[in-house]
Amino acid sequence: MKKLIVPLLAIIVAASALPGRAEPALTIYNQNFAVVRDSVPLDLKAGANAVRYAGATAQVEPDSVILRDPAGKHSLQILEQNYRNDPVSQDLLLSLFEGKTVDFEKVRMKDNTQTRELIPGKIIRSGYIPGGGSQQPIIEVNGKLQFFLPGQPLFASLGDDTILKPAFNWLLQSDKSGKFEAEVGYVTGGFDWSASYNLVSPEKGDYVDIVGWITMNNNSGKTFENAKIKLLAGDVNKIQPAKAFGGMMRAKAMNYLASDAAAPAVTEKAFDEFHLYSIGRATTLHDRETKQVEFVHAEKIYAPTIYIYDGAEGYRFYGLNNDRNYGQSDSKKIIVQREFVNAETNQLGIALPAGKLRFYRRDADSQLQFVGENTIDHTPRNETVRVTTGNAFDLVGERKQLDFYFDKADKWMDESFDIKLRNRKKDMAVEIRVVEHLYRWSNWKITQKSDNFAKKDSQTIEFRVLLKPDEERTVNYTVHYSW
Repeated sequence: MKKLIVPLLAIIVAASALPGRAEPALTIYNQNFAVVRDSVPLDLKAGANAVRYAGATAQVEPDSVILRDPAGKHSLQILEQNYRNDPVSQDLLLSLFEGKTVDFEKVRMKDNTQTRELIPGKIIRSGYIPGGGSQQPIIEVNGKLQFFLPGQPLFASLGDDTILKPAFNWLLQSDKSGKFEAEVGYVTGGFDWSASYNLVSPEKGDYVDIVGWITMNNNSGKTFENAKIKLLAGDVNKIQPAKAFGGMMRAKAMNYLASDAAAPAVTEKAFDEFHLYSIGRATTLHDRETKQVEFVHAEKIYAPTIYIYDGAEGYRFYGLNNDRNYGQSDSKKIIVQREFVNAETNQLGIALPAGKLRFYRRDADSQLQFVGENTIDHTPRNETVRVTTGNAFDLVGERKQLDFYFDKADKWMDESFDIKLRNRKKDMAVEIRVVEHLYRWSNWKITQKSDNFAKKDSQTIEFRVLLKPDEERTVNYTVHYSW
């Protein structure tokens, strides 16, 4: 039976009011961004207050910041916001000391003895370029210029106007004085998540067990301790600027969001036009960390194997085509696909986020063997999943054009095909679906056929052919085009 595991994403709710210090919360989108809700201790006086907040990520989108009192007791307004994202580094300090002389420490080895020498040098040009660029530094040593550092620079101080990590400087207007925990929310880059599925079949049969994993990546520059995490699946519109820093995109809109199962549990529910997965317990997501959580587990899902021979795959209808050789192919490959219905009657029936499906089958020794993989898009409940896992080894198809007649004056064409199918499996009967594309003209009629077919669309027909072990069969048909 299916086993859902608990909501994965806890986010920022414009209308949610939880007094006291709130746990940090993340809603991660699978488009390299997230919405963060965190708390900020404030001690304000009535009127304007200068406040420094250094708890945001390194990839925060500054103009997405929202600050409020979740208890609703204080009215806050950000009169002015300054964001600094140039934390102190050696290159930055070199630039702050341009025109000044500092000591450079150089380590030398002599007679297996390590000695240290201090070399005074005047920084003519640091080489630092804001935004990540660099140039060769120019250092004056003993009245001569050199284009490299003579050693490890030693600084007497941090210099003026430096910061140790990215920070906001706010000028806050408060209606009254008091100490309280404010809530800050913002959009940030540096987060991503994806789903993956492992499907395991027994040695024989069409049933599979499925285990679904969610993988979260934090490259935001900040660790979130004991955070409530939710994941949003769907195609959320984001506006991408011409030049994006760190892959960040601007949000079209910033949404603030606010069952018992065996732990660890993940629950899923529809949210707006998307689906939200929430991790049931708070978890720590470190910077530069990849974390995985099992979110679905279901057994005995009916997922039959489908064999398809599409000998003219890739040819399409672009208008009248009287080239005799159009649509000819020597492909003998028969495609292997797996298919299952995402329904409660098939042990599933939940919204499946886009991700990779890996298929395994147990061999005669009960060992797992990898037998193919593919990806799926976001799949609602009660929809069918069909993916290609490879080509069949023991099945062969052969497609040959027998006749082609073209009458330009009377405006018609006739074309005939033989499709030979061979099943070289010793002990297994198979059904092969033969797909034929009628792309010479829009008006067509099958005038002769060896087997019944189904019309799949206006230009495609499909024959279903059952072959016994080691059997060969031939399907043939004639199509008449007129215009």
